[in-house]
Amino acid sequence: KGTIHLFRKSQRSLVGKLTHEFRLVAADKRSWKILLFGAINLICIGFLLMWCSSTNSIALTAYTYLTIFDLFSLVTCLISYWVMLKKPSPVYSFGFERFEVLAVFASTVLAQLGALFILKESAERFLEQPEIHTGRLLVGTFVALFFNLFTMLSIKNKPFAYVSEAASTSWLQEHVADLSRSICGIIPGLSSIFLPRMNPFVLIDIAGALALCITYMLIEINNYFAVDTASAIAIALMTFGTMYPMSVYSGKVLLQTTPPHVIGQLDKLLREVSTLDGVLEVRNEHFWTLGFGTLAGSVHVRIRRDANEQMVLAHVTTRLYTLVSTLTVQIFKDDWIRPTLSSVPIANNILNLSDHHIIPMPSLKAADNLNPATSTPAKPSSPPPEFSFNTPGKNVSPVILLNTQTKPYGLGFNHGSSPYSSVLNQGLGIPGVGAAQGFRTGFANIPSRYGTNARGQPRP
Repeated sequence: KGTIHLFRKSQRSLVGKLTHEFRLVAADKRSWKILLFGAINLICIGFLLMWCSSTNSIALTAYTYLTIFDLFSLVTCLISYWVMLKKPSPVYSFGFERFEVLAVFASTVLAQLGALFILKESAERFLEQPEIHTGRLLVGTFVALFFNLFTMLSIKNKPFAYVSEAASTSWLQEHVADLSRSICGIIPGLSSIFLPRMNPFVLIDIAGALALCITYMLIEINNYFAVDTASAIAIALMTFGTMYPMSVYSGKVLLQTTPPHVIGQLDKLLREVSTLDGVLEVRNEHFWTLGFGTLAGSVHVRIRRDANEQMVLAHVTTRLYTLVSTLTVQIFKDDWIRPTLSSVPIANNILNLSDHHIIPMPSLKAADNLNPATSTPAKPSSPPPEFSFNTPGKNVSPVILLNTQTKPYGLGFNHGSSPYSSVLNQGLGIPGVGAAQGFRTGFANIPSRYGTNARGQPRP
């Protein structure tokens, strides 16, 4: 019903794909605010970097890196809007939520790398401390503080808001929390502001601005330029300590680990599932964090043969769906097999083996390997055999020999058949060459019937 294209369209390049996705996000009016703040952020970063160069202050440079981190957070928020617009595809069957996790991880790691760079530059400045100009140091501090706080409080950044609450507290938050408890003990009205714990981004912005203000005052009063380097080290350590727990948390999400705070709830739900009617076993369970606040999992459930698969699936899904939003349940029935018994009747005389005395005899070999005169393997270079029959072995199945083979005439062979009892009475001899050349063994006193003892007396 359409135009038939003989040739496939050429695939778009990476730049073309990024442009297409950016247009998709820009079509949403919610992203216009983020784009506006991003443009203002770039302008602010440009002015701050120029002031850092004019003042020769490494502490202001460390504080400017926080403004660059704000730019990364705006990009992460933009990716979060893009994830909400995208739907799962055959390639990304679980959706695109892990992109915002990756964006948070990359932003926090880059902030830590910037902190390490500041520490390296500060160590070099301790050897040779340059002169610091305070003309625009205080202006740059307040401009950066105002813009950082305004960005953090105006833009609702869902990924970073979740990570800041779910990740473990930093050492800066713990020290401030201890100080806040002391202050709230004196002024209880401040408990709603300082407790239970402050926003880590707002906290580091205020602490960095406070360090720069102290640096400005000490340089203006005593020309103590080394305090600028000390403030830069303090800001770098605070940045590293704040970003490290977030990097660890987002890294665990990328590694598909189970969140520690939901392990107890998952164990409780699995115990409830194992007690459902028809469920025999719950195994191969695996649960992991797909995105921020999204838990995925898969489980195998073995049920009875007479159980209803759809009913069990509905109950299992209902129990686990309260915690696991993306769930895969595989139901399979019990595959045990009853052991099959032989229906062949067993003779009564076989059950009582003690009533029989079996003489083990060796099995005959192939006829082509036997010498017709001696019934033993013939070897061209070996001497004639000593005996005319194989000596009975220990672990050989019993064989009853009946001489019914017709021997050729004219070769000196005895022919005909003799009863089995006469063969035993003659010492288990077999036909030999000539009538007088019968071979004998030491088994001369072998009884002539089964069920007798060594003395030939019948067994009781």
